[in-house]
Amino acid sequence: MLENLRVKNPHIQIHSVHDPEFSRFGEVLDVSEFGDLIRYLELHTTVPSVGNEYVPHRAELGDLVSDLSVIHNTFGRVPLEYGYVNGNNSKLNALEFHKSSEINVCVTPLVLLLAHIEDIDDSTFHSSKVTAFYIPQNTAIEVYSTTLHFSPCKVTDSGFKCAVILPYGTNMEFVSAKGNQGKYGKFLFKTNKWLLNHPENTRMVELNAISAIHGENIEIYY
Repeated sequence: MLENLRVKNPHIQIHSVHDPEFSRFGEVLDVSEFGDLIRYLELHTTVPSVGNEYVPHRAELGDLVSDLSVIHNTFGRVPLEYGYVNGNNSKLNALEFHKSSEINVCVTPLVLLLAHIEDIDDSTFHSSKVTAFYIPQNTAIEVYSTTLHFSPCKVTDSGFKCAVILPYGTNMEFVSAKGNQGKYGKFLFKTNKWLLNHPENTRMVELNAISAIHGENIEIYY
């Protein structure tokens, strides 16, 4: 599948998540502990007919994985939310970061469009700095707190399914910056979520997100 994606997307180099380039953005985890979580998402969640569905927390998911060693070692026993995003997205649209790591368990194959917080230049970001990574089915990754990321991109007609594990409260409520403190404070958008929008992403424009991404709104074809 990766070679086909590379042929279909000459506008951007697509790396494997197992390539050394990924080490700037995160690390691949041992997926064997996540078998019950993967089966739950396969059997008890669906991909919407259009768009994405993001659920920040579903208690049943926490019941399956909260005691895993990989969860303990990644987050150090802070309260967590166990959610998922399923959908049909194909474009960059925005980039976000959290003041914490994030675990993604990719139930289906997908592509992530990533960048580093240091790539933000004077409160703007150019999409040419984005790096694309293909992630195979049943792969778990940690995404570092310094990594800019957003929705996965589908690589099949059936869309994607991906578990999302974060400190509890992340993405749950809209908040805005207070004053001028912090280099990236103006991008505060939701609880523990700082977001840079692409102006073509009109839904976020309507929600008053700052359109700080310049350049192409990268699309992944398959």
